[in-house]
Amino acid sequence: MSAASDICGPALAVVQAAWNAAARDWNPDALADVYTENALFFGGRPGHAAGHDAIREYFASYDDVIRSATLDLVEQHFIPLGDDCFLAQGYGEFLFVLGDGKTSRSRLRTTLVIAARHGEWKIRQHHFSTSPDVPPV
Repeated sequence: MSAASDICGPALAVVQAAWNAAARDWNPDALADVYTENALFFGGRPGHAAGHDAIREYFASYDDVIRSATLDLVEQHFIPLGDDCFLAQGYGEFLFVLGDGKTSRSRLRTTLVIAARHGEWKIRQHHFSTSPDVPPV
């Protein structure tokens, strides 16, 4: 096991657990609290969310669409960026319970910058995207 995974893996697990706890009942306020106040965010909808309020609005845009969700961050690779910050890149496997009770699954590419803020690990930068079927050329 590398030194990066000794610190980064457990910290990412804390962030994943906080995200899942907030998404269990799809709580936009609690989901936004998993992010730093000045986080940058590319999610599954068009546009770019910058900052806590915009990220909260992003999650609120799924009210009545998503009832709950779970996220499993898998195949993650880490690059330490400092003692209190690292980049994690891999895949996110989602299970959504939709507003009508049906379920949906997706697997997205993930890039996260995780930073310690006031003694807590939080997401500083979030970029999730689908894997392209073909190169964009």
